[in-house]
Amino acid sequence: MTEPTEPTDPIETSPDTRELLPTASPARTRAAIRELVRPHRALAIGGFAVLIAATAAGLLVQPLLGRIVDLVADRQPPADLNWPVVLLILVAVAQGATTALGLSLVSRLGETVLARLREQFVEKALRLPLEQVEKAGAGDLTARVTRDVSVVGEAVRRALPELARSLLAIVLTLAAMAVLDWRFLLAALLAVPVQAHTARWYVRHAVPLYARQRIATGAQQQQLLDTIAGASTVRAFQLAEQHTKRVDQRSRTAVDLTLRGVRLVLDFYNRLHIAEYTGLTAVLVTGFFLVRSGSVSIGTATAAALYFHSLFTPVNSALVLLDDAQSATAALARLVGVTDQPDPEPGHPAARTQEPGAAPDGAVAVNGVHHAYETGRPVLKDVALTLRTGERVALVGPSGAGKTTLARLIAGVHRPTSGSVLVTTGTGVQGNGLPVALVTQETHVFAGPLADDLRLARPDATDTHLRAALAVVDAADWVDALPDGLATVVGVGGHRLTPAQVQQLALARLVLADPPVAVLDEATAEAGSTGARLLEQAADRAVDGRTALVVAHRLTQAAAADRIVVMEDGRIVESGTHDELSRAAGTYAALWAAWSDTRATPS
Repeated sequence: MTEPTEPTDPIETSPDTRELLPTASPARTRAAIRELVRPHRALAIGGFAVLIAATAAGLLVQPLLGRIVDLVADRQPPADLNWPVVLLILVAVAQGATTALGLSLVSRLGETVLARLREQFVEKALRLPLEQVEKAGAGDLTARVTRDVSVVGEAVRRALPELARSLLAIVLTLAAMAVLDWRFLLAALLAVPVQAHTARWYVRHAVPLYARQRIATGAQQQQLLDTIAGASTVRAFQLAEQHTKRVDQRSRTAVDLTLRGVRLVLDFYNRLHIAEYTGLTAVLVTGFFLVRSGSVSIGTATAAALYFHSLFTPVNSALVLLDDAQSATAALARLVGVTDQPDPEPGHPAARTQEPGAAPDGAVAVNGVHHAYETGRPVLKDVALTLRTGERVALVGPSGAGKTTLARLIAGVHRPTSGSVLVTTGTGVQGNGLPVALVTQETHVFAGPLADDLRLARPDATDTHLRAALAVVDAADWVDALPDGLATVVGVGGHRLTPAQVQQLALARLVLADPPVAVLDEATAEAGSTGARLLEQAADRAVDGRTALVVAHRLTQAAAADRIVVMEDGRIVESGTHDELSRAAGTYAALWAAWSDTRATPS
């Protein structure tokens, strides 16, 4: 017969009230780009200089073709065509080589800057307070680290080099038309008002649309994560229809915004075609009148028309790349919004550390703490609790009483809405210097050697230290029995560990971290009844000699504690030893009686 379990407190923030991670302003995004490029100015200057040379070389093609037209129109001997043709070949080779080199340098610049941005994002994301990540939802952070990084990366690899080359081609081609005859330039500029209006119209509509699309995609991913992660609960409470509706609603929103983006792009292309043919018509008409008046030759007019026709590709590319640029800018702003987050305060994130010597190491004082995840819905109400150095306190109570919330406040995951949590570390902190360590039933095993997984708690630990920590939690034997011992690859794609073994690794990490205060939030819940007692014994040894707060999954843990604290409706209603509370005939006595009756019932 399994022993009754106690679910954790509902701390998940409602999807409709999430506080998404910040997004940087356009000005801040541009400043961030300048900061990233500044250390690589030489590479940037060199890359763009080579691209300018490549574009300038390519502009020789149209005059050479115009020269050929003039030679043919004047009925010159075929031999006179040899040099223009040879020069065309040389120009093609030179342009191809310099373009390849220039694009390579610009791409290297983009990849270098993107790599640094990724590093900054990951560094900052790993230091974000867990409370902030939980409020935003894992989907928001996941969307930024996957989809947004992918969008920016694609823009850097493809859009940035192409946009740079297109802009250079536009500027230099217009200058070349002016050299042929200033009137050709004026004719070409008739297309500019239409193109400028189209660009402004597109940017005005695209920027907010893509920003909304990014947010909608993040909300969609978060809803999918919530539904999949809580699949067992969804089935148990028959919430499948409700969650399906939520997924459908968020998916429809994301799809609708995507379709609006497609319609926007199609309208954008239609407007560009009007500009193209307006300009080309103007250049051809101008060439006709200039040739008729003898101001220019047929070859020169041909070169001007070819120049303008050659603008179709770079102008369209530059304007079309606005689509990628706006999408990438929206994604970049979301990444910069995270990298700009201030570093967490030194020391423990939510608890304030007393001065050394003010109290014994490892003491915890919770004073008048109130906490609410949503305004008007308090989870903790005027909680006061003291944990003496070395004392093991069990926290029990009905589901939703506030146990997990109190445990997380002491562990520093959240900050109390009001009141204070004081943790005394003194000067005797060992291990990795962490004042409070939290172990929950949700333990992640990273892909890689098992030894590396353990060294997350103490990077300088030797194999001897690792084996000693494993021995404390009764894990040494099964680790030695693994194919490669401590070097065995675990996690995704590696050796699969049982839930009980995963929890033993978490407890071994606690031993290696060696904090003065340990918080165990149902850390043995995943073991099942078969190995529950062995895992509870491992947990007892892991916290031996430390101040410990144990959110008790089984009341046997509470009975063995130095003191039991009973919570109900966000308040502490009882505190005392097992014997004292059993005689008091209060909430704990009722829980103990119900648990004892369940154990006595035959399976």
